[in-house]
Amino acid sequence: MTMHYRAHPWHGINPGDNCPSVVTAFIEIVPSDTVKYEIDKDSGYLKIDRPQKFSNMIPTLYGFIPRTYCAESVAAYATLKSGKKVPHGDGDPLDICVLSERTVTHGDILLQAVPIGGFRLLDGGEADDKIIAVMKGDEFYRQWQDVSDCPPSYIDRLKHYFLTYKHLPSEKSVCEITHVYGRDEAHEVIRRSMLDYKNHFGDVCESKIVKIAAVK
Repeated sequence: MTMHYRAHPWHGINPGDNCPSVVTAFIEIVPSDTVKYEIDKDSGYLKIDRPQKFSNMIPTLYGFIPRTYCAESVAAYATLKSGKKVPHGDGDPLDICVLSERTVTHGDILLQAVPIGGFRLLDGGEADDKIIAVMKGDEFYRQWQDVSDCPPSYIDRLKHYFLTYKHLPSEKSVCEITHVYGRDEAHEVIRRSMLDYKNHFGDVCESKIVKIAAVK
């Protein structure tokens, strides 16, 4: 019977046996995409969220870590580290940007990624962290062990995307990046997002087969 079901990318896939040092990432969009795809939480299939605005295109592979959730624990950590009152998370799985030297032509794939840091992003006051990672085994980017190894221009490019990708030039951004943090904080954010997932959705059976319906 297990062959008759597709594992739900959010609920039905293991985030990684060595998480948070190495995580499984489900990739939704790639740099060549001119529309923004995101997971449909009910079905587990990709859907079109919206066209990318103007010249904004995601600079890296982009998706989320399965069985994570940005809620109370992630928000509490954002409050602690930013000094701002962050009442809750954005209610989505934890986002991840994955750097790779090689061209990946489409999303809806899984890969192994090594977190090296992240952005503490607040979207309308909600915790919406973005983990920065390198593809495991990548010949070039694997030399980066921490976000401090990345050239500032590369980080600035990522920051610019997330601060502008939702808005027209005349609109004020509701997104704010309070900090760029390193590997250790990224690991803590991942651990907290896994705790939030467990608290909201419970333990998921290790068969990795989830019926095509989001856990309510």
